[in-house]
Amino acid sequence: MINAEVSKSGSETAISTIRKFSRKVRNAGLVRIVRDKRYFERGASKIVKKKRTLKSIRRRKEYSRLLKEGKATEEPTRHGNVARFPSQTNESQQARPSEGAPVAR
Repeated sequence: MINAEVSKSGSETAISTIRKFSRKVRNAGLVRIVRDKRYFERGASKIVKKKRTLKSIRRRKEYSRLLKEGKATEEPTRHGNVARFPSQTNESQQARPSEGAPVAR
């Protein structure tokens, strides 16, 4: 860590001392360094990543088993109106008869 230290000299005013300090801090790049470190987050450990991955694999297996048994229904994806399987249709995907038709005025 770099320290910015300024001392008041002779007949120097408080404002000019503050300006001198601000200039020294700016030239040292302290503000940029502190802002870079502001939102630092430590990465997850290997064990935590492995547990998370295993849990998601177990969840996917369980869901696919429930789908095969007919105990769960296939939900559309959250990413727009794209269905996972072509057999799926969504009401928002079907065109309404009034859409695109010219309006008589």
